[in-house]
Amino acid sequence: MAILHITDENYAQLAENSDEPILLDFWADWCMPCKMLGPVLEGLTDEKDFIRVGKVNVDECPELTEAFGVQSVPLLVVLKQGEVLESSVGVKSQEAIRAMVQNALS
Repeated sequence: MAILHITDENYAQLAENSDEPILLDFWADWCMPCKMLGPVLEGLTDEKDFIRVGKVNVDECPELTEAFGVQSVPLLVVLKQGEVLESSVGVKSQEAIRAMVQNALS
């Protein structure tokens, strides 16, 4: 499953109004920890049963960045039907991200 590019314009359609949960990654080009997290998320999207993943560039999406109160990146947010179920700041392993998602959805 490919990583979705989430923007201020397509957020409602791809994430907020979806019945399926999504893991949002708030990131920035200049953020080294964000670059480290990229391959970790890519690996998770290859897993058949993992939820959808969307990336939100904080420099290109000021409305979403403000709406989610992003103060540090990378910020991971598990979202279902517009509701934040779990969030975490910083680089995480695949195992830690899987556990965060499972905890949020259980």
